[in-house]
Amino acid sequence: MKVTSLIAALLAAACAHAEPAGASGTDKPKAIPVYGLQVVRATPHDINAFTEGLFFLNGYFYESTGLDGHSTVRKVKVETGQVVQRANLPPEMFGEGIAPWHGHLVGLTWKSQVGFVLDLDSFDTQGKFGYPGEGWGLTHSDTELVMSDGTADIRFLNPNTLIETHRIHVTAQGKPVDQLNELEWVEGEIYANIWQTDRIARIDPKTGDVVGWIDCKGLLPAKDVIAQHTDVLNGIAYDAATKRLWVTGKFWPKVFEIKLVKR
Repeated sequence: MKVTSLIAALLAAACAHAEPAGASGTDKPKAIPVYGLQVVRATPHDINAFTEGLFFLNGYFYESTGLDGHSTVRKVKVETGQVVQRANLPPEMFGEGIAPWHGHLVGLTWKSQVGFVLDLDSFDTQGKFGYPGEGWGLTHSDTELVMSDGTADIRFLNPNTLIETHRIHVTAQGKPVDQLNELEWVEGEIYANIWQTDRIARIDPKTGDVVGWIDCKGLLPAKDVIAQHTDVLNGIAYDAATKRLWVTGKFWPKVFEIKLVKR
């Protein structure tokens, strides 16, 4: 073999085993965008509602509240916070996330491993279903129910059988993000409250990647915080027709309609 041919062969072999550009492990993960918010308006909210689930439908909020012996499902006027319809859950059920599906309201409970189905109009009980682990947040896409359980996993359920079909593992720059709580499907993304924080994660439902953070710190004015009563940010609702987005919290006196502002 000629020397030039030998050199060419060695170079080709070295290139074949070289790491591709950006794969050396020294590149920093891409920064996740952070969004602040602008308050459009604030409306009244029951200060004794321990909010676990929230969604907007046909001009009303539907809200689930938790706590043993005090869990409810409610239909609420957006502008006034007036509860126009209410169902009390059995005292052994700690209510969690809720979501609508084709004339039904599907709900979770915290540790009972039992979910419930109500008629959306009458709130009459239509049935129950089981699932392993805890129930936290619930929302839906066009084809599936989407459930959180406090871990870094999000489950997808067949809305007709209420059986899990698959799940995603939620990460931010490669690190797991747990404590995923109340959920809302917003323009093809999953918005998730991170329990005990002032942040909402924007999650890609295909990959589980956090593609944005919403910083809600300071949203509730200090004058509205009641010591030993006001609890954490929790509750996201979205109206796809008008692009309105709302957030609230457990025992908060207000619901805030907000617009996102990229920082």
